[in-house]
Amino acid sequence: MRFPQALASIALVSLSVMIAGCSTDKSTETWPSDGSFRNDGAYKVYISKSGSFQNPAFSPSSKSILLTRFRNGYNKGPADLLTVALDSKSVHELVADGSGNINLPGSSWNPITHKIVFSSSREPHDEIFIVDENGSPGDEERITNRRSQAAYEPTLSPDGLWVVFESHQLDIEKNGIIMKYKIDSTGPCQSLTDTKQDCRQPNWSPNGDLILFQRYADRQWDIWTMDAYGANMRKVTRGSGDKTDASFSPDGRWIVYSSTERGIESANLFVMPAEGGKTKRITHYDGYDGAPSWSPDGKKIIFESSPGEPDDSVGTTLWMIDAP
Repeated sequence: MRFPQALASIALVSLSVMIAGCSTDKSTETWPSDGSFRNDGAYKVYISKSGSFQNPAFSPSSKSILLTRFRNGYNKGPADLLTVALDSKSVHELVADGSGNINLPGSSWNPITHKIVFSSSREPHDEIFIVDENGSPGDEERITNRRSQAAYEPTLSPDGLWVVFESHQLDIEKNGIIMKYKIDSTGPCQSLTDTKQDCRQPNWSPNGDLILFQRYADRQWDIWTMDAYGANMRKVTRGSGDKTDASFSPDGRWIVYSSTERGIESANLFVMPAEGGKTKRITHYDGYDGAPSWSPDGKKIIFESSPGEPDDSVGTTLWMIDAP
């Protein structure tokens, strides 16, 4: 991911203890794999392209995935947006103009409007764009246009009418602000977090009542939630270690995220109740696991992973695991 300490790959674990209310009936359908499996049960998703595959997000049907493909290594652009059909393994190039086009895991693919939202580094600076799920390069439309602020990491409200994103003053990477903007441009951008804080990666809950985000304070990242108007902020993670890359389960009751909590050296994936509480580790890997997304049918979690901390030479691949 674009921000520091992007966390977690994901390993498929056959959990002996299921999380109440979060479990679903697992089917035995065939999912695309290149034959690589990990000891924790995760398996590698086959993609017939080269590059560093990052930030996976499911289609509303759970039958396809959206991803960012960095052509030259981890976070090393240019970056394209691809969709991959999980049954046929066919790859569709959605956005590829030679700049950095990046989606966020979670709610970046809308089930009502069938639009996909992303940020792009094309001139004059990073802004938010939107494209139809069946679009092709050149079909994308810019929806933010601000002179002195850059925009990253957007997700769409469940009704498809609003976008939330991370905003920065140009050339200043700290002090990210979560902002909200109506897609039809009928109102101004609204700041939901304080300019003195550093808040990033906003994701909507499935019913639109909550937005989660990560905030840097006391030398670590933690997960917070707020309502759709920026009120009632609560810190939902506790303890030491960075917690990042968070998104909701399809019923809105759980959060999946990447973390170095419990003293682990490399980030792995965890789940916890959306209101806070006990966390459960769901991948067990010596390398990096991060950027998880939960499938809308509740059956799978997809994520990016690498044997060690990802860099330009290593990059990341996509893996899938059964949801708890």
